[in-house]
Amino acid sequence: MITSLLVANRGEIACRIFRTCRALGIATVAVYSDADAGALHVREADTAVRLPGAAPADTYLRGDLVVAAALAAGADAVHPGYGFLSENADFAAAVQDAGLRWIGPPVKAIELMASKTRAKELMAAAGVPLLAPVDPAAATADDLPLLLKAAAGGGGRGMRIVRELGDLPGELTAAAAEALSAFGDGEVFAEPYVERGRHVEVQVMADEHDGVWALGTRDCSLQRRHQKVIEEAPAPGLPDGLRGRLHEAAVAAARAVGYRGAGTVEFLVAADGRPYFLEMNTRLQVEHPVTEAVFGLDLVALQLRVAEGEPLPSAEPPAPAGHAVEARLYAEDPARDWQPQTGALLSLEVPDEPGVRLDTGYTGGDTIGVHYDPMLAKVIAHAGSRPEAVRLLARALERARIHGPVTNRDLLVRSLRHPDFVGGRLDTGFYDRHLEALTSAPDETSVRQAATAAAVVEAARNATLNVTGFMRFGAWRNLPSQPQVRRYRSEPDGREYEISYRPNREGLVVGTEGVRVVSAGRVRATLDIDGVTRVFHVDVRDGKAYVDTASGAYTLTALPRFTDPADRTEPGSLLAPMPGTVVRLADGLAEGAAVAAGQPLIWLEAMKMEHRVLAPASGTLTALHAAPGLQVEVGALLAVVTESATEPATDSSTDPSEEQPA
Repeated sequence: MITSLLVANRGEIACRIFRTCRALGIATVAVYSDADAGALHVREADTAVRLPGAAPADTYLRGDLVVAAALAAGADAVHPGYGFLSENADFAAAVQDAGLRWIGPPVKAIELMASKTRAKELMAAAGVPLLAPVDPAAATADDLPLLLKAAAGGGGRGMRIVRELGDLPGELTAAAAEALSAFGDGEVFAEPYVERGRHVEVQVMADEHDGVWALGTRDCSLQRRHQKVIEEAPAPGLPDGLRGRLHEAAVAAARAVGYRGAGTVEFLVAADGRPYFLEMNTRLQVEHPVTEAVFGLDLVALQLRVAEGEPLPSAEPPAPAGHAVEARLYAEDPARDWQPQTGALLSLEVPDEPGVRLDTGYTGGDTIGVHYDPMLAKVIAHAGSRPEAVRLLARALERARIHGPVTNRDLLVRSLRHPDFVGGRLDTGFYDRHLEALTSAPDETSVRQAATAAAVVEAARNATLNVTGFMRFGAWRNLPSQPQVRRYRSEPDGREYEISYRPNREGLVVGTEGVRVVSAGRVRATLDIDGVTRVFHVDVRDGKAYVDTASGAYTLTALPRFTDPADRTEPGSLLAPMPGTVVRLADGLAEGAAVAAGQPLIWLEAMKMEHRVLAPASGTLTALHAAPGLQVEVGALLAVVTESATEPATDSSTDPSEEQPA
């Protein structure tokens, strides 16, 4: 039996696996990069081994170092989690060659499914329905739109949608470069892009005694940049016949490769109901908790059981019950091209309610860095029906206290309450159609009320406490007190609010129409708003006020009374939108070069994704401070473009209408 397990991963999935190990009496070993020295997964492990460096290529992707760490710590098994080396056949073989137990499928199964192109050939032979591949070199306008995909890996890296034939060569180059960077394999293939298709998958679990379970379906259609955002089980609205076909195809796929352990067979379901095999993930999926909730299982415990040679508990899986929905909480700004965010995570508190589960690799006080995926946590809700589960999850997210960098929390709440999602009208184009509405700024009245609460609390914090325990706001005079003013800028939309207040013998009087201060303390304000009493919790940190209410959360930056005239940026400046590393520049980019508005000039890599910095206007590049390999902080000056009256000619490789990819 396994006595000590090393998790070859980090963050949320490492913490989740450790939780099961503790329940089973298995000792735990973490590995960590220098950037993760104080991370939660390191704090929760019984033993931890350092992997020198910060970048994934130097740490979590170094299979030799991970194996050496397992041996040094006395572990007898290795669990890869998801991502990094989880689907690397060479790593699985190295683990076993070192005399360690591999918590995953056979090396041969990983090899067969590692390349999506080879996997499709194998599935065709097993009778699994497929999309016909398209040769990019022979593609015509009739083949459009096309989806370019990396043959290795997943998570949306190396994927591009091509709608114009002229864009195909450039997008092939970009997809191959991203795939090579992410997976060490630049192979890319093309297939038809199915508009408004659904992403539906089947969880499988197999043992070495010919037992294979198909554990229902999951719908993962709500995606950004081809990465999942909201997942649920079972997939809603599928006819019984289609559900049965998907189960049969998934079991056939597992048997075709002699599978063992946990795996996921992914399908694209077209609008006409026809399913097509996408890929098989030979690992545990991020969204596995929704299946666990519906079937009442611990999939990690089953993985360990199977790895120890035990059969599945029964010939058939347990009966499913209820519905589960999972939302991925990311440190990113959906309204600004999903830009990842970094910095201190001051608070991360999700209500501990029946049916709500939190899987995370962070706690309040941790720092979100630039080197890894921006997912902070997964919040899962399970209830007797889909409407109940969706309602429970939306409310849990709405009531969560998340202070620090911008997150996608508001997007998640609005998505869960959108009529199309509530009605089960799901497809992978959901955010293409609805993103603008889902990321619109909150109404100004609500933000002003939050700013009023912040001003009241800050006034209370600056006041003195009298002998009765109430706040005193200064000495009283017969002359009327002069109003005090506080200014705030709401984040991330940038609107500014001016709040006035003045003390009197009863407390504070605010200038916000229809609002009366009931009480004020150092962290809480109670306001009467048009006859309705509302409570605001205010956390003031480093010049920001984080205001949590029963119906939403707001982040406000305190502004000086007068704007500093020196606080200006030179026109045409290109600033780093997030901390990261410059990975490349546009061909021939140098001072004096002519550029066109919208032309990609500089590529930054942050949190495992590439981001392009575009020319703000047509003109001449008059300064260039960026160079490949340069690490920059947010707001760093990368270059300056001086605008010209006439636009220079550009070639098709820098089409200003080109959509920004990941």
